[in-house]
Amino acid sequence: MERPLDCLNNLTQDDWLIGYNSRQLNQIAQELYLEITQLSACGTPPKIILAEREPVRFLAGFIAACAANCPVFLCNPDWGTQEWQQVFDLVQPDIILGMCNREWGIGNGNNYQYPMPYAPCPMIMIPTGGSSGQIKFAIHTWETLIASVQGFTEYFQLKQVNSFCMLPLYHVSGLMQFLRSFITAGKLAIQPFKAVESSQILNIKQSEFFISLVPTQLQRLLQNPELTEWLSQFNTVLLGGAPAWNELLEKARFHRIRLAPTYGMTETASQIATLKPDDFLSGKMSSGQTLPHAKVTIRNQQGEILNSNQIGNITIHAQSIALGYYPITRENHDIFQVDDLGFLDDQGHLNIVGRNSDKIITGGENLYPVEIESAIQATQMVADICVIGIPDKHWGQVLTAIYIPKQSNTSALNIQTLLKDKLSKFKIPKYWIPQQNLPRNSQGKINRQQLQQIATEFLQNSIT
Repeated sequence: MERPLDCLNNLTQDDWLIGYNSRQLNQIAQELYLEITQLSACGTPPKIILAEREPVRFLAGFIAACAANCPVFLCNPDWGTQEWQQVFDLVQPDIILGMCNREWGIGNGNNYQYPMPYAPCPMIMIPTGGSSGQIKFAIHTWETLIASVQGFTEYFQLKQVNSFCMLPLYHVSGLMQFLRSFITAGKLAIQPFKAVESSQILNIKQSEFFISLVPTQLQRLLQNPELTEWLSQFNTVLLGGAPAWNELLEKARFHRIRLAPTYGMTETASQIATLKPDDFLSGKMSSGQTLPHAKVTIRNQQGEILNSNQIGNITIHAQSIALGYYPITRENHDIFQVDDLGFLDDQGHLNIVGRNSDKIITGGENLYPVEIESAIQATQMVADICVIGIPDKHWGQVLTAIYIPKQSNTSALNIQTLLKDKLSKFKIPKYWIPQQNLPRNSQGKINRQQLQQIATEFLQNSIT
């Protein structure tokens, strides 16, 4: 298996990094590698926090840390003081790359109270769980990330992967775009989403590139005819990070966007199932087939494997699964029981029904927000929507829709009227709470804890 510096040396073309200076990246990576290995010579490899905002410095730091077999923690430079304190308490870093303008009380990392988990080096910690308020780091290795890249290239039958990246590099979605290009000696174009949205687009041949988006980004690009045309030229548009609603998928299909809806997560080093663009354009609605490095089974609550088209808990077996959450590793880390419910159809395509933890039980009925949210999106009267359950002594929980109306004069009654033909009566939310924005993170995932607070406060004020 090729190591990080070998991969860097294989990228002989100066134009492999589009939009930035690849020679500069190479130089910084080599210099950092030498500095870090000199520090490592004294004993335990230093723990590195990587919080570089500038892409070249981020990637150089990542390559150098991996090459020097150092534990590296990928971090969001925009975390607030509370989140950073949480991270420093957990990690106790020896080196911080980036964040030069801040001062933190950092002790000697070697006095950290937890033992370092055993793992094949280098260990790569990728943040997850930020939408719940508690930041965790999934423990990956060079090997788990490479397994994901190999599954991807085999599935799409590619020798080289060219990626157009608009997602954060510290997040698994952006990092894996970089690694697919880096490992296969492909090209990588990096550009902020805001630049693309304002039509300042890098000059590339889209038909040779993969691009990854989250649903909210796709929605915004499809509002601009020029950018819709630009997007339709890409070889493949990977879509993940959060559930996409039917109206959005239909609009993408109408514009012949070569969309590839994916299913995956930080813990699996991005996707383990993907619908191929040709299947999407022909009308197929699913998360597609499992990639070659992974296997999905659907089980009931007793752990028994279910047949096709039976809904149950999703279990993932893959070489790309994280070893655990820092600082604790799990046994049997090639098996991962996830919170999602779904089924495999007769073609072996994975279909996601919803999250176990998002399930709402009202009047004895089990409801999943995804179905209700899709129906509300389809009315075209909301810009964004999330359905949650609020505790209720009579019903257990009552359905509550928190939404952004498209027009200021849109009333909940207008939306409810349109839903009567689409949903059973018990699936129509009882409470409707209009908002100016919903608390989503950069991947489009909703913060449900925050929504519960919004709903509780709103309903208390309504009653008083």
